[in-house]
Amino acid sequence: MDDGRVDDAVTDTEVVVVGTGVSGLAALHHLKARGVDVVALERNPDVGGTWYHNRYPGCRFDSESYTYGYSFSQEVLREWHWKERYSPQPENLRYLRFVTEKLALRDVIRFNTTVTGAHWEESTRTWVVHIEGGRSIRSRFLMTCLGMLSTPTMPRVDGIDTFEGPSFHTFDWPKDGIDLRGKRVGVVGTGATGVQAIAAIAPEVASLTVFQRRPNWHTPLGNSEITVEEMAEIRSRYDEIFALCAVSPGGYVHQPDRRGFHSLTAEQRRRFWEELYAQPGFAVWLANFREIFVDREANAEFSAFVAEKVRERVHDPELAEKLIPKDHGFGVQRVPLETNYYEVYNRDNVRLVDLQQTPMVGVTLTGIKTTEEDFELDVIVYATGFDAITGPYEQLDIRGVGGRLLKDKWVDGPETYLGLLVRHFPNLLMVAGPQSSSSSVNFPRSIEAQVDWCMGLLDHLRRNGLTRLEPTAEAEREWVAYVAHLYEKLLMREARSWFTGYNSNIPGREHGQVRHVMFNGGQPKYREILDAVASSDYRELVLS
Repeated sequence: MDDGRVDDAVTDTEVVVVGTGVSGLAALHHLKARGVDVVALERNPDVGGTWYHNRYPGCRFDSESYTYGYSFSQEVLREWHWKERYSPQPENLRYLRFVTEKLALRDVIRFNTTVTGAHWEESTRTWVVHIEGGRSIRSRFLMTCLGMLSTPTMPRVDGIDTFEGPSFHTFDWPKDGIDLRGKRVGVVGTGATGVQAIAAIAPEVASLTVFQRRPNWHTPLGNSEITVEEMAEIRSRYDEIFALCAVSPGGYVHQPDRRGFHSLTAEQRRRFWEELYAQPGFAVWLANFREIFVDREANAEFSAFVAEKVRERVHDPELAEKLIPKDHGFGVQRVPLETNYYEVYNRDNVRLVDLQQTPMVGVTLTGIKTTEEDFELDVIVYATGFDAITGPYEQLDIRGVGGRLLKDKWVDGPETYLGLLVRHFPNLLMVAGPQSSSSSVNFPRSIEAQVDWCMGLLDHLRRNGLTRLEPTAEAEREWVAYVAHLYEKLLMREARSWFTGYNSNIPGREHGQVRHVMFNGGQPKYREILDAVASSDYRELVLS
């Protein structure tokens, strides 16, 4: 029986990549192209990451599809046809499988392989990566591509395991689907996932009870098909599209309006907002005035505009007010995009339960109990979010110099350099790690910048015969302070959101201080910083 030990004299591979979602596949492609000895470890039976797991009805991009795909393969760009402006989960998984085959990545991936931790050995300058039920692997470099939203959280209520019917988090939606026709369904949560699922299943279920913990601001997605002719036109403009994303703060095709909120009259602002609201995607958020993110007056005025839209779409005035946030303004939390979400509440088979007024007491054998009523249900769906960004790291036993546990280092919030490296954890390269730009911008656009930077760093080490890298204490300290400073400029700092590390399902995270988990300086600035570090021959790092 394998005891998990490894031969001290053997380095199994130069790089271990953990995860084969969007970031992991990008890293694998670039490593293979350089001839690096690499193996990827994937806990699932296939690639896809978030797009492998989240199979709930309505799941899709809120980035324009043609800005979400990879930009580094001309062959993929030529051959792949995005069929919808905001592509659904089945198509997204098919895309990542297509990329895997086209770029010949499958042969270096070990599927059904769950990493439980990784320990740094200073004597050999290697990571020992521990695998559940299997032999550990020794690697010179450890590249984690764990995903930002891959650790789902369930509500902290009594009886959650006692319900006799099917119940699951949206992240774990049954792979073979579930027939909800004629069923009494309860959905807990109305964030980005909840609004997609609720709108999709409402027409087919016998009854839908939505348990709303706190209302969010939602705006229309505006999805549409992409014809063959339109796709041909998009292909002809890919260079232009990616160039636009590169200069956009959010990494999208949307640019903020730079005229200035106060330079226009209230009537002019209203006309502009009507135009934005009618546009698809994040235009209403990211093509808006920059002041809505930092100026309370501007934010309050635009929030009132969006509240009016909710009142127009929901027939019951009292119900509409329950769906309008009162504890935060528009855009200071992640803005979920929706398709006919508010119209769902005009249906006779849909009921909203406001958990602020009647809190959930617990889950019973037959449903959900609040302080006011017992709800009998056939199926319960938990759209209750994730231990975002840091969670995937903190669930692993990652130990650096002297056996220090990464989770302990981050107990008061993450400490990184560039969101890519961590002091006292040498040769650990985090793609989409905390305090990078990946959670604040169009994900793949940030991922490609991070992977490019990591490849440049590895090239530098190989050219110079170096085998160890680690950020200096000063570099890490300054980066953490800079990330915190960027929060201070934004109204976001006051929000109860995964943007600030808030999570009511995790002890100590429901009321605590802000965790500075993401870089809020915009993608162009982040890329500029990465390029400057590389141009300085990585003087902020200790290389040996």
